[in-house]
Amino acid sequence: MTDLTIIGTGNMARGLAARAVAAGRSVQLLAHEDRAKAEALATELGGTITPGVLGDQLTGAMVIPAVYFDASRAIAEQYGDALNGKVYVDITNPVDFATFDSLSVPADSSAAEELQKVTGAKVVKAFNTTFAATLTDGTVAGHPLDVLIAGDDADAIQAVAGFASAAGLNPVVVGPQRRARQLEHMGFLHILLSASDELPAYQWNSALKVIPAA
Repeated sequence: MTDLTIIGTGNMARGLAARAVAAGRSVQLLAHEDRAKAEALATELGGTITPGVLGDQLTGAMVIPAVYFDASRAIAEQYGDALNGKVYVDITNPVDFATFDSLSVPADSSAAEELQKVTGAKVVKAFNTTFAATLTDGTVAGHPLDVLIAGDDADAIQAVAGFASAAGLNPVVVGPQRRARQLEHMGFLHILLSASDELPAYQWNSALKVIPAA
């Protein structure tokens, strides 16, 4: 068994795996189709990473698909009962890429809630407000990244918060799973700021931070 299963080999998978290595966690890293990509990333990052390919048996108690929303839903459906009881971390921002002007989930729902409908896993929203470029280091301008977390299962929330804390990040539990609706709008706004040519300082190297008064 491993601590985490991370699915994907893109930038977010790289950032999450880097934080897992920093936290001393063991990782199963599954590529979509090309196992060699998982092997290369595992070699690059070091630590305890076992490469594989999507479809392999899941060995992590916590599963983090570092993919877009539709792909994450397909993964949940593919693994079915094998996910029961596991923590399924939804990092997605379900942007409507046809218009780039809204989210693709119903207004009274969220990607996390839609995923919960198709899996027996404990779905927790987290990491959707952090960018891949900042995850590798875990800090922006000397501040640890905030990881905003929403979920309905106390043990699952604690597992995600514990991972974030061990990885040098600052976990902030914002409430039940339905709070994912607000987190996804925050994530979408952060994306829009970074995609704007008029705000070059924000482009993919910024972070959303909750700073308490002194």
